[in-house]
Amino acid sequence: MRAPLCLLLLVAHAVDMLPLNRRKKQVGTGLGGNCTGCVICSEENGCSTCQQRLFLFIHREGIRQYGKCVHDCPPGYFGVRGQEVNRCKKCGATCESCFSQDFCIQCKRRFYLYKGKCLPTCPPGTAAQQSTRECQEECELGPWGSWSPCTHNGKTCGSAWGLETRAREAGRAGREEPAICQVLSESRQCPIRRPCPGESNASQKKSGKDRRPRKDRKLDGRGEGRPRPAPA
Repeated sequence: MRAPLCLLLLVAHAVDMLPLNRRKKQVGTGLGGNCTGCVICSEENGCSTCQQRLFLFIHREGIRQYGKCVHDCPPGYFGVRGQEVNRCKKCGATCESCFSQDFCIQCKRRFYLYKGKCLPTCPPGTAAQQSTRECQEECELGPWGSWSPCTHNGKTCGSAWGLETRAREAGRAGREEPAICQVLSESRQCPIRRPCPGESNASQKKSGKDRRPRKDRKLDGRGEGRPRPAPA
C-alpha cells in the first residue's frame, strides 16, 4: 500500500517541478535567441543575469517587462557596471541620448544642449543653434583685417572696377578652448582702370591694322580733279 502511495507522490512532485525547470535555464542547455548571453533566463521575463561584460536591458511594455543581454545599451539608455550585474539605465526625460544620468549628449525636440543639460531655452550669454540644437556661447568680435587686392574675376587688371574684401574673426572672450564662432566679412567696389601686361600693345596693333590709309587728292594748276560743269 505504501509503495503505490510513494510512487504517486513522486509523480506529483515531478509534475510540480516541470514548469520551474522549464522557466529557469542555464547557459549551454539549448538557449533560444531571446536568451543569448544570459546566465539565467526565464521564458516569461527573459534574462535576469547576463554574462560578464554584457549589459542587462529591461524592456517594459505596460505592466510586463522582459530582460535582454546586450553589448551596448540602446539609444535613450546608458550603461552602468556593477559588481554582480551590468545594467542599462534610462536617460533623463529630456535626453535623446546620454553618457550618464547627469550628462546628456543629444536632446529631444524643443530642448537645447548646454554643458550636458537639456534646457527649454538657452541661458543668457549664449545663442541657440537650430541646426545642432545646442547653446553656443556668444562671440566677441575682433578688429577688421586689411583689405584684399582689388580684383575682377580673379584678376587685378583688365577691368575698370573690381571688388576688395576684408574680414574679422569672432572669438570667445576669456576662453582657453578654440573659438567656434563665425567669421564676418564685407566687400566693396574698387577701381582698377589699368590694362593687364601685354594688352596695351596688342590693342594698339589691332587698332593700327584697322586703320586704312587715306588717299589725298592731288590737284594740279589746271584744276584737274575738280568736277566738270555739265554742258549747256
